[in-house]
Amino acid sequence: MKATTVHHYENFPVASWLCPARLRAPISAIYHFARTADDLADEGTPSADQRLRDLSDFRSDLHAVSQGLRPTAQWLSVFEPLAQVIAQWELPIAPLHALLDAFEQDVRMTAAARRYQDDSELIDYCAKSANPIGRMLLHLYGVDDETSLSQSDAICSALQLINFWQDLRLDLSRGRVYPSVQTMERFEVSLSALEPQSTSRGAAAMLRAYVDDARQRMLLGAPLAKHLRGRIGWELRAVVQGGLRIAQKIEQIEYATWQTRPILKTLDWPPIFWRSLRMP
Repeated sequence: MKATTVHHYENFPVASWLCPARLRAPISAIYHFARTADDLADEGTPSADQRLRDLSDFRSDLHAVSQGLRPTAQWLSVFEPLAQVIAQWELPIAPLHALLDAFEQDVRMTAAARRYQDDSELIDYCAKSANPIGRMLLHLYGVDDETSLSQSDAICSALQLINFWQDLRLDLSRGRVYPSVQTMERFEVSLSALEPQSTSRGAAAMLRAYVDDARQRMLLGAPLAKHLRGRIGWELRAVVQGGLRIAQKIEQIEYATWQTRPILKTLDWPPIFWRSLRMP
């Protein structure tokens, strides 16, 4: 498979100037690993079987570099920097495999038109697709106490959930329905209520409940940003406030993200940074 370059909108800057210079390269290597694997699962027109084969080959390269072996030529730009991070920083491998598990799950569920039956399944997915990123970043900073890890998980799951509700229309177009069957039934929301022309009050109420839940998870993890000293703390404050800003923008469109997708714009960043400074 020939590697392609895909440009992505990101809510938050990767390895920003707030990040210590010594960590920008390892953080970028982790990001490019995750981004490339996500593209294999999402982008282009390959069949589900081909996507799974590509992800399996990608996992084989991960296994190779984790054993100190050379990866194949297919994704050298991903695995050569990652191999250096694994060796230099003793980066744990399990979180990287968890990310691939999540991407493979996305492909299989979409191909089979499967849906999350309840919200606990959705949270379990976040534990694989989002939480490993936070844990790897804390590893780079030398933070490993259980309270910090738990707060990091809360922030990462909140970010993933906010991204789901922000991207609802895009995901639906790809055949991915992240609201669980149980919650849709509770709010009496059918799939037709999530079509772009819909003005369903039930769908808006459901999204409000989901966004409120994500906001509470974010606030549960937010003390970590004050606990961590130096640039990492300021970086995390901006991430937390950026997530809360997206939640606010979803609220401003009355939760109708099946119609339109709110994004962060230039004018959103001053209040994000101001709120970062004034976090209680």
